[in-house]
Formats: sequence, C-alpha cells, structure tokens
Amino acid sequence: MKLKHFNLALGTQILKSFSDESRVRILHLLYKKKEMCTSDLELVLEFTQTKTSRHLTYLRNAGLVTSRKVDQWTYYALKDEVVDFVGMIYKYMDKDAILEKDLQTYQTLYNNRELAVCKLNNRKWAYSAN
Repeated sequence: MKLKHFNLALGTQILKSFSDESRVRILHLLYKKKEMCTSDLELVLEFTQTKTSRHLTYLRNAGLVTSRKVDQWTYYALKDEVVDFVGMIYKYMDKDAILEKDLQTYQTLYNNRELAVCKLNNRKWAYSAN
C-alpha cells in the first residue's frame, strides 16, 4: 500500500521524525535493511537500550514503523505506505558519511554473526562425528 493522501498532520509527523539525527539514522538502517531488531540497532548506532527504545516508540507513534515480536526480540520495519516517501528523502543523503558508516558497521556485525554461526555448526558436526 502506497501513501495516497499526504495531509498536513501526516506531513508534520513525518518531518518531525526526521528532525532528530538519531531517528534519521534508525530510519536509514530500516530503509536499507528492511527489518532490524532493537539490539542490532543498539550495537550499530552505539546507543543505549533506553535511547533506542525511546526513538523507536516515537517512530511507531508517528506511524512510520511497525513492530513484531519473536520470542524476546522486537523487530522493526518501515510501514509499506511510507517506504517510497522515506526513500525520496534518503535519495538526497545517499553519500552521507555517518549513514554510510552505520551500514558498514551493520555489515561487519552481520558478517561476524554469520561466521560465529558457521563455527557453531562446524563444532556440532565435529562433536557428532566423535
């Protein structure tokens, strides 16, 4: 579903959400990675759990993000109807050094996590062979 009617109230909410650097960085990661859990956002952005949760709550209340729970983790994603609008804003910030660093940090953490999973799986195979 796309954003069909852009009224003053919605426009104000969206633009207020972009008035804080922390929220801009969170939204950028969600835009690029589609979905992230709170703990991943904390690690990438080097925010406290309180700061991350406060900004995610703000974004959810503004109608920009949606959340889902899986066990003890909460995953956040941009709402489908605002993805195109958010994408237009980030089109103009595509080469920002801070936003690029956030993506590189995420990729490093993701690669390390994948490496750890492979090591655990190899260890399981080694133990089962004995």
